[in-house]
Amino acid sequence: MASTSADVVCLQEVRAEAHQIPDEVRNPEGWHALYAPSVAKGRAGVAVLTRAAPEGSRIGFGSEEFDLSGRYLEVDLPGLTVASLYLPSGETGTERQDEKERFMKEFYSYLVALRQRAASEGREVLVCGDWNIAHREIDLKNWKTNQKQAGFLPEEREWLGKVFAPEDGGYTDVFRTLHPEGPGPYTWWSYRGQAFNNDAGWRIDYHVSTPGLAARATAARVERVESYDQRWSDHSPVTITYSAV
Repeated sequence: MASTSADVVCLQEVRAEAHQIPDEVRNPEGWHALYAPSVAKGRAGVAVLTRAAPEGSRIGFGSEEFDLSGRYLEVDLPGLTVASLYLPSGETGTERQDEKERFMKEFYSYLVALRQRAASEGREVLVCGDWNIAHREIDLKNWKTNQKQAGFLPEEREWLGKVFAPEDGGYTDVFRTLHPEGPGPYTWWSYRGQAFNNDAGWRIDYHVSTPGLAARATAARVERVESYDQRWSDHSPVTITYSAV
């Protein structure tokens, strides 16, 4: 946090409740921090840290099932709503996958309404975070062997494609506007085996924005550390720079 030049930082899998975090970590100097913990102790949790004080904030997206699950938090800045998302990971053929699908259904409806409301107010929208879905074959290294795995199921990919379709969700995969070819770069690598060293990763962390903001993206990178022993997460930050106008 001390070294980044970012204006906004979105975190997922915070897990701890705010009172469990040392004050200098919970409220870094020069930042305004908001947290949305999960009622399930030690799970999920999202946060948004901004240089400027937010004009408003909301936890959840109006879901009776998921608003207290620590999976969605949004803040309003001048002309922009920024959200931190931790979409459920799921597990093929289990209740966890059913939960993921329920989340996706409710969240899609909210995304559409959010975009429409923002447009009426002259605002852009940016949803950052762990979407737990690799959209296309170029978004994970071993796509052939993962077609029946949660995170790359046909119905999940179709759902994300709907989010990105101009005639449906109307949002943009910002990273791919600047780096359309692939494969990768990836944002998540299993701790198992040699996934990180072999760059056998998945791109499941996104900046998803309204088209107007996406058109202002000027640079994008995945801040992948150089070696395994430098890792502090199984994910790497996705950092995108946007022009002010």
